[in-house]
Amino acid sequence: MTKADKTAAIEALKEKLETANNFYLTDSSTLTVGQVNKLRKLCYDNGIELHVVKNTLVRKAMDSFSEDRNYAALYDALHGPTAIMFSESAKAPATLIKQFRKDHERPVLKAAYIDASVFMGDEQIEVLVKLKSKEELLGEVVMLLQSPARNVISALQSGGQTIAGLVKALEERGGAAQ
Repeated sequence: MTKADKTAAIEALKEKLETANNFYLTDSSTLTVGQVNKLRKLCYDNGIELHVVKNTLVRKAMDSFSEDRNYAALYDALHGPTAIMFSESAKAPATLIKQFRKDHERPVLKAAYIDASVFMGDEQIEVLVKLKSKEELLGEVVMLLQSPARNVISALQSGGQTIAGLVKALEERGGAAQ
């Protein structure tokens, strides 16, 4: 790889890191070509970008960002073969890795960067699979806010029906007594 190629690769990584809120560093080194192709297809189908990267180039790209990105915490994961997964969804790569590992030994999670939080090690995969998206959290908040209002409306409606039923029954009794 020439110096110009390295510079271009670093710039491309900088652009991806600048726009990415979520990415995973993985090791898929022992997978066969067929298995890697299957993994790439699954990534493509799930809206995940998968790139095999050189650790030194990733580190140089990360070094260009300020401290608020917290990329320095990821440096320990930058050893050995590394593939990086970029995704809009925080949990999509974790779900894909877990699904793929039902039949394969790898990829192994080295680290994940989710909205400025760093998750280190493969044991974090279960935590990442359980993450909720922003839309899911907003939906839960809206449901919680609507719940008391629904309960009040429901109680008023059922109470109104009960009162109307009692009045009707009393009318019928009164008509039957006369």
